[in-house]
Amino acid sequence: MEHSPEFLKLVDEAKRRIHEISVESTLERINSGDEVRLIDVREDNEWEQGHAAGAEHLGKGIIERDIERLIPDKGTELILYCGGGYRSALAAEALQRMGYYDVSSMAGGWKAWKESGAPIEGE
Repeated sequence: MEHSPEFLKLVDEAKRRIHEISVESTLERINSGDEVRLIDVREDNEWEQGHAAGAEHLGKGIIERDIERLIPDKGTELILYCGGGYRSALAAEALQRMGYYDVSSMAGGWKAWKESGAPIEGE
């Protein structure tokens, strides 16, 4: 997908203020036994076409509205992903501004997850 220059600028600025995590590190965190919530912030139709095994769906359009009800503990480790790592970076920045302090964006998103051979559901 071709992204506009202003969108890319917004994402680049967000990425300077958030933590990015690789697919490999995401899998390590999920398998660590610690409470880690993997959140897919893609659109509903993207989620329905397949998603990371064990992920929860909370689209970027509603995450700020619904996160506190679904995950009230602002210290919960959250790893967000989208299609390629752009929308999840923006969502991670928004959650940090809301007081969540253990938030990461998975670099490369769904594309990187699939390419790594990580487990998927719904495809």
